[in-house]
Amino acid sequence: MRLCEKKYKTMNIKEKIVRLSQIKSKLYQKDFLLTWEKSEDDLKAILEIADLLKQLRDKNISPRVFDSGLAVSIFRDNSTRTRFSYASAANLLGLAVQDMDETKSQIAHGETVRETANMISFLADFIGIRDDMYLGEGNKYMREVADALDEGFEKKVLPSRPGIVNLQCDMDHPTQSMADLLHLKNTYGSLEALKGKKIVMSWAYSPSYGKPLSVPQGIIALMTRFGMNVELAHPEGYGLIPEIEELAKNNAKASGGSFKVSHSMEEAVKDADIVYPKSWAPYHIMQQRTELLKNTDSQGLKALELEALKNNFKFKNWEYTEEKKQLTKNADALYMHCLPADISGVSCNEGEVEAKVFEKYRIKTYHEAGYKPYIIAAMMFANKFEKPAEVLRSIFDKGLKRVSF
Repeated sequence: MRLCEKKYKTMNIKEKIVRLSQIKSKLYQKDFLLTWEKSEDDLKAILEIADLLKQLRDKNISPRVFDSGLAVSIFRDNSTRTRFSYASAANLLGLAVQDMDETKSQIAHGETVRETANMISFLADFIGIRDDMYLGEGNKYMREVADALDEGFEKKVLPSRPGIVNLQCDMDHPTQSMADLLHLKNTYGSLEALKGKKIVMSWAYSPSYGKPLSVPQGIIALMTRFGMNVELAHPEGYGLIPEIEELAKNNAKASGGSFKVSHSMEEAVKDADIVYPKSWAPYHIMQQRTELLKNTDSQGLKALELEALKNNFKFKNWEYTEEKKQLTKNADALYMHCLPADISGVSCNEGEVEAKVFEKYRIKTYHEAGYKPYIIAAMMFANKFEKPAEVLRSIFDKGLKRVSF
């Protein structure tokens, strides 16, 4: 372990707060929609705040900075980890959570985005949005909400402008990729230690077809920022949004890392430090799916699903197995997954990962997932406080117990 890694691990909370105060971030009153819109200092600040919030909770110190207020969530797709992580993050900071069920709202009767955004925000501090179903629409919707909130605040409809947290869109899944980055940072000791590490973001077989592109896109766009050697592996025809692949290539050049696309899982995982086998639908399939969803073409959707599943079936050998694991660095690359994984013989007959391999790293994937509430809380914290280090120092000095024994 390098000296800088040892030093960071032995830092106490006050020393880490000082370290945070030296990061020149510009997150105050800014939405968190895409990691590639944020500077490296912004990203580092989120990681440091998340780490500090976790340590405060571990030490039974309450970081509740809100006495009241709402964190509104809008989930346009199913969710377990992110839904509960958002609720946990809001509660950690003292906010109540209100999930907006669009089927029970006036949206069905034609209520506009700008009207809805203002009506749910009178006493709201944050709005978390998951909208990953429609390619080209999810991130666009978040920005429409943002514009509506800007107008509401400017016209004094809203007493304050709620911050928006992207809980997954068609382009990125920033709370997931940032939680993954924090997992890697703490696994290897520092961000500096990630330089030169090989991470393989690989497509893997799944018996379903419509998984979003945002997780692999988020991984390749973020990990290339920190000098990692990123390899995107997938069968021919299973590419991501071309602009995001190009972004990853440019990030790698700037950071001193590398970005490569390959079409063999076996070749890709050779000497890998980290392997992230995850299914996604091909870009062109998601484009077709989006048009069919917009047109409510149920028959077309069924035909597309059959076509996509038939094509997936050709690549059932894209499963992360013990045999493939043996090809990785020391035959023991860190396995990562956003969960839930398609585990062969457990959650499905044949899937992304062999049961034996998944079981070995299962608890580590739980640790990986466990960083997400703190990442979301950090995004909220940095949005609300211009000088987060000073607020965290005050919280630590007060030492208010979360649980009184």
